[in-house]
Amino acid sequence: MIAISNLEFRYRGSDFRLRVPELSIARGESVAIIGPSGTGKTTLLNLIAGVSQPEAGTIVTNDIDVSRLNEAQRRDFRVRNIGMVFQEFELLPHLNVLDNILLPYRITPALRLSAEVRERAVELARRVGIDTKRNRNVERLSQGERQRVAVCRALLTAPALLLADEPTGNLDPANKGRVLDILFEFAGETGATFLTVTHDHDLLDRFDRVLEFDKFHGQDNTGGEVERD
Repeated sequence: MIAISNLEFRYRGSDFRLRVPELSIARGESVAIIGPSGTGKTTLLNLIAGVSQPEAGTIVTNDIDVSRLNEAQRRDFRVRNIGMVFQEFELLPHLNVLDNILLPYRITPALRLSAEVRERAVELARRVGIDTKRNRNVERLSQGERQRVAVCRALLTAPALLLADEPTGNLDPANKGRVLDILFEFAGETGATFLTVTHDHDLLDRFDRVLEFDKFHGQDNTGGEVERD
């Protein structure tokens, strides 16, 4: 599902440098990435999704070399193959809950909005406990409710790869369990690969594998696998 080789990335005007010599994640595998802030966890998700491009190396996602695609091709690939839960949610404030969930079908002709898709959006909202607020503007939601909208949007297209950046970070314990159950249920039902960044170590036992990112010499970042019992 994901194969990374000799990856190098840096932000212009910054000393930050991400280096990943090799990383492989199998189709259907669930993997958690942990580590201090600033070590490149979110950057790695963005590179895998084609939001950012590496300076060197290759990133193959769902059998496509994303690092070789142009911007339009990466956007089309992302909409078709990847569900993303962003740390900052990336919701549109002028849209209500349901329209934010349906957003992937509004931004590309690669997806067709149908009555079935709308029904699926409503069902996802129900499963995460925000169905009674689906006509409410997202600016009137709590942080936790906004996070659940972002999760619904990520799952709506039934993606082959689910990327989540702190998907339970703003949730109370009850809703944290509910949302995480839905993410794992989706991955189990569809065979999707599930890759998430988290600081919540209480969640790690649920994942097949845990990767830890460490920061070396103030600049270089690399990933290492955490040994599990």
